[in-house]
Amino acid sequence: MLIKLVQLIGFMLGGAIIAYIINVLLLRFSRSLGIRNKNDVVIRWSNESKPSLGGVSFFIVFVFSAIAYSIIFYDAPNIFQNLQYVGLFVAGSLAFGMGLADDAYDTRPLFKLFIQVLCGVVFVATGSMIDFFHIWTADAILTVLWVIVIMNSLNMLDNMDGITGTTVFFILLTCVFSAWIIFPFNINIWSLILISVLGAVGGFLTMNIHPSKLFMGDAGSQFIGLFVSFFGMKYLWNIGTADPSHVHPSWLGLTVVIVAFTPAAVDTLTVVVNRLKRGQSPMVGGKDHTTHHLVYAGLSDIKVWLVFVLIGALSTILAVAMVNLISLETYYPVAFFVIYTIFVFGFLYKNTIKYPAPEK
Repeated sequence: MLIKLVQLIGFMLGGAIIAYIINVLLLRFSRSLGIRNKNDVVIRWSNESKPSLGGVSFFIVFVFSAIAYSIIFYDAPNIFQNLQYVGLFVAGSLAFGMGLADDAYDTRPLFKLFIQVLCGVVFVATGSMIDFFHIWTADAILTVLWVIVIMNSLNMLDNMDGITGTTVFFILLTCVFSAWIIFPFNINIWSLILISVLGAVGGFLTMNIHPSKLFMGDAGSQFIGLFVSFFGMKYLWNIGTADPSHVHPSWLGLTVVIVAFTPAAVDTLTVVVNRLKRGQSPMVGGKDHTTHHLVYAGLSDIKVWLVFVLIGALSTILAVAMVNLISLETYYPVAFFVIYTIFVFGFLYKNTIKYPAPEK
């Protein structure tokens, strides 16, 4: 047990250190590549132009962690014989490449949507699916929609220093604890790349919390959105069937997902509702996110980040408690935890009404 714990901590610290070093190097050598915000003051919250390459470290740590796993656990099966890993690698590469292209050239929305759909199809084709309806076609469609929603939701949430990185950190932390509850301290390719990228997000946050030195960029938000959607399926959505020896009702996974993804879900739902009410497309950019309205209410940027730290931490604590209850086959109390998400939505949505954006 101690050796396994040391290995997990080692991979997490390794991910954090590599991410930190990469971001330091990016800051030193980037002068124009990835700098987004020069004329994008309508959508971007920051008034400063900063490199949007911070998320590159996520993908590099993802690749390095798989290499490290193959070297350290050389007697383990070849990871490229694992069809689900191949699917994650291919889809992750597509998401990262598309995001990097968008950072450099501002790709068209339809192209981004096409790549997101393709990422979802890759998951389905390689056996990584949400097991909710227990009907292949319905679950395949749900899986593709899930990938699209999460990739766009986290991209939309990336509008203020530290918000998306913090939200992702707590979601991945929830996945780590959920995996440990189901398979206590199991060491495999999934646990090690998960905890490595968790470390990478932590390393990135040291430079992204207000006042930030760099942004995540679409390369980061698209890849990490894809990564989160994968492990959200594996350890949250599919909590009912993750351990074949202890099968639970599939609706339990939905309740865990709702609570674990509270910060992202509440922000996206609030923005969509308010924009539809104004007759706007939900896909357009703007300074009308829950984070922005908290500033309009009088909070500083750092206090807004602390609010999301609190929401993210509570979401993790409650979601992990739900997973633990499910493991004990105590099902129905789990549904009541969704009240937390409803409360957070009500609070933040009411704040957007009470403190609207100042008139130009």
